[in-house]
Parts: sequence; C-alpha cells; structure tokens
Amino acid sequence: MSEYEINEDTLALISLDDKTKVFEKDKTFMVSKETNLIMEDSCQYFGSSLTGRQKGTENLIGVSYKAPIIVEESNNIIFFPTTSPRLKKCSWISLNNLERYYTKNKKIVLEFKNKQKIMLNLSFGVIDNQILRATRLEAVLRGRKVQKSFKNRQ
Repeated sequence: MSEYEINEDTLALISLDDKTKVFEKDKTFMVSKETNLIMEDSCQYFGSSLTGRQKGTENLIGVSYKAPIIVEESNNIIFFPTTSPRLKKCSWISLNNLERYYTKNKKIVLEFKNKQKIMLNLSFGVIDNQILRATRLEAVLRGRKVQKSFKNRQ
C-alpha cells in the first residue's frame, strides 16, 4: 500500500525508515511512505498542512518543538510525535485512542482503548510530556467549542 489517510481508527504510525507500520483498531499493515508524508497528506486531506497544523498548535498552547497536532477538527483527531518530526524515525501516536501507558523492561508500553499494545524504545518522561502537551491542546479546543456553543445559545 502506498497511500493512507489518518482516520478515527488510526492508533499509531510507527516509523520504519522509508516505510510506516500503521496500527488501526482492527488491523495492522505497512505503507510504503514515511510517517511524516502520511501526516502531511492527511493534514492536506482535511484542508491544511502539517506546517499549518504545527503553527496552529503553537498559537493555541505555545508549543513549537515536537508539537502535537489536530489532524481533523470535527472529530478532534489529535496526534503527537515521539521525536522531532524532522527526523525519519519520528512516529506519531493518536491521543484519542490511547488508554494508558507504562514502562516495562526499560521500554514504554502504549495501551489503546481496544486493549492493543505497542512497545516503543522511549523513556516514560518523553511520552508523558508529549501526552501532557496533546492533552493541553485537546483541553483548549474543548474549551473553545464550549464557549462557542454558549455564545450561540445567547
């Protein structure tokens, strides 16, 4: 497969250099494209660009390095990078589908809402910080939607 758009079922895009291992709720498969190109294509599919989404995050929560992004707004599809997106080894994780995370054998285990698990060679601190940033982004978005809904009722 050479094309892929992120959707509500996407759990993670794991970088394997020039290819990406895509984890969805019900299946796992390979895409012959780098993770950042999949992110770029998905952002464009939903009307923006990866750079535009990163700038949006910077405006909303002040984070510019390893910034989480809103891939698609109406369903609050938020992904966060595991490293700098400038690196080929950057993987992307869905905040919306993540249930919990913990360390095991000096690696991080990401457990998703469907009980699927992915083990990554990252520190707890890195993942914890990325999830904190992504959660802040989600909270700001939720707050804005509540404000807009309240204003529309008046």
